[in-house]
Amino acid sequence: MGTRQEQREQRRWLILKCALDLFVRRGYQETTIGQIAEAASMSTGLMFHYFPSKEDLYLALVSIGEEGTNAPKGQQTDDPIAYFRDFLEELFALTEEEPWIPQMFVLMAHAQREGAPETVRDVALRVDQAEYSAKIIERGQAAGVMRNGDPLALSRTFWAAVQGVMERWASNLEEKRPDPEWLLGILAK
Repeated sequence: MGTRQEQREQRRWLILKCALDLFVRRGYQETTIGQIAEAASMSTGLMFHYFPSKEDLYLALVSIGEEGTNAPKGQQTDDPIAYFRDFLEELFALTEEEPWIPQMFVLMAHAQREGAPETVRDVALRVDQAEYSAKIIERGQAAGVMRNGDPLALSRTFWAAVQGVMERWASNLEEKRPDPEWLLGILAK
């Protein structure tokens, strides 16, 4: 059954996954703490032991999203095409194991919009993989392996395509995964 701390972490993770699902399907404003507690099969009072408010729960999810989004920055970038290919292959494989990941993409996009609590929005807006990726695209252009054009615009186009794929998966996990080469076609010559 695990130690008390392990049980607490499992329960916390269950709350986070239930909240993520409800925030994506119903929206943050339309989701109540009671609905999250019901989905997690616990009392509202017990939930407050884990998260003092719905905003704290939202912030915890967005913080997880921020941490995960910044993960590709640790990959080697000597080969620009390999950087993006490896990222896509890793992301697509991970979504097979962790079906909540596409929902996280949707949540992060919602959290960056007007109407999200300011504390949450501030964290979500720190996530911008496009600027980092634009530098890699510039190196790929200099090496002659990436398409010409404004590196930031190319980067934003690539990330918009990734976002679109993830949003499709969030609403239909049975959706066929695209070949990473299709998305690489946005960037590669």
